Amino acid sequence: MKIDLKSVLLFMSILMILSCEKKQEVLDVEIYETSAKGNKLSKIKPFSGDENSSTIKINDQKKFQTITGFGGSFTESSAYLLNKLSKEKRNEILEAYFGESGAKYSLTRTHMNSCDFSLSNYSYTPVADDVELKHFSVAEDKDDIIPMIKDAMAISKDGFKIIASPWSAAPWMKDNNSWVGGKLLPKYYDTWALFFSKYLDAYKNEGINIWGFTVENEPHGNGNNWESMHYSPKEMTDFVQNHLGPKLEKDGKSDVKILGYDQNRAGLKEWVDEMYKTEESAKYFDGTAIHWYESTYEVFPEALQYAHQKSPDKYLIETEGCVDSEVPKWRDDLWYWSKEATDWGWDWASEKDRYLHPKYAPVNRYARDIIGCLNNYVDGWVDWNMVLDTQGGPNWFKNWCVAPVIVDPEKDEVYFTPIYYTLSHFSKFIRPEASIIEVTNSDKELQVTAAKNPDDSIAVVVFNEGLNQKSFTLNFLEKSVSVKIDAQAIQTIIIPAN
Repeated sequence: MKIDLKSVLLFMSILMILSCEKKQEVLDVEIYETSAKGNKLSKIKPFSGDENSSTIKINDQKKFQTITGFGGSFTESSAYLLNKLSKEKRNEILEAYFGESGAKYSLTRTHMNSCDFSLSNYSYTPVADDVELKHFSVAEDKDDIIPMIKDAMAISKDGFKIIASPWSAAPWMKDNNSWVGGKLLPKYYDTWALFFSKYLDAYKNEGINIWGFTVENEPHGNGNNWESMHYSPKEMTDFVQNHLGPKLEKDGKSDVKILGYDQNRAGLKEWVDEMYKTEESAKYFDGTAIHWYESTYEVFPEALQYAHQKSPDKYLIETEGCVDSEVPKWRDDLWYWSKEATDWGWDWASEKDRYLHPKYAPVNRYARDIIGCLNNYVDGWVDWNMVLDTQGGPNWFKNWCVAPVIVDPEKDEVYFTPIYYTLSHFSKFIRPEASIIEVTNSDKELQVTAAKNPDDSIAVVVFNEGLNQKSFTLNFLEKSVSVKIDAQAIQTIIIPAN
């Protein structure tokens, strides 16, 4: 048999080229999944690959906003319920929210004076015409909210920031002499600014430092239902520019952040236009606060981008969101993954806006909104009540809502809903001072965001809202890994620091 030496040499050359080609290395990852099928931050393994899988590519060289934090709110309702539980169950909940084994909440909110999720109407300034606030006292908080915050502080290893928000001044400061609606009388603007300063002192005396304020919860009002106080953009800007900002500066408290607006996203443009109109108007505003109640599915990316571009160096924080107008479903995980919930807009929205409020799945609403916010310059995201009872209260107005943790204080039982695990996918793995980084995603049915943490680890959050399992290849720095995500599931994929 005659051997063709030329062909042999060519074949050997091809083999040598192939053997020298660098094979793509496997990306080392940890994967945690929560799903309708029952995973609850469960650790799962990558798989061998799928020719039909889509591609998610991470680029940590392109960075966007810096993360302030994620968390929930200290309300009187939540703190009251914790007081009714056994010490063991109370600690279990606080550990789940603030401990290293739990959600590791890093950004929180509380209310100044009462709100709808209080047991009754109350103010720290109950004496009428007390212009100098000589009778100011946070005694109402000392049995519930303050102990809850201090216990959380003792558990949290890294600590957390607190944003405080008023729903209303005491009626004697308002033009309608009522808890609900009305406006702050101009003659009390300086008194109301003093209120904020005294609140900082009172909480500091309890060992609690307040990181920031929103000027007013929902300045458009809430349909005249519970505590509220109205501002126009110009009125709020005037109050901050000429009263609140200078007062905190004079009292040596200018490091405390002031966030304007604090309501739904559709109204953002007119507010940031006024807040950031001039250097003088913008001076004391550290950022803008927003809520999510405009729609159950629409993130309003154009409004978020506009607010960011108006003042790129300032905060943009989602300070409140919840499943509202619902009684919680007790130990029924599937309800939270099913399109059964409705919100206030289902009944109240105008005909032209009703399309924004269809039935929805609570988990989907949270996952979509947080990912959408992070992909549009929002740097912090705060849930509403941390704990509610099986009725969705207590609430003096009977404005029932759902919380991530539901309790039955009579039976001393606790239910961690799928919302709790959904929030944990962000709060536990995306830490303060992380940077949102660029993601390229070839499957538009998957929703994805990614952040690089201060320790250089990367957290990639993937949400599959659909009813079919998906697979994708995650690429980073010429390394890759194949991942399957279940139907109706959220994953956090951790790429450890090199």
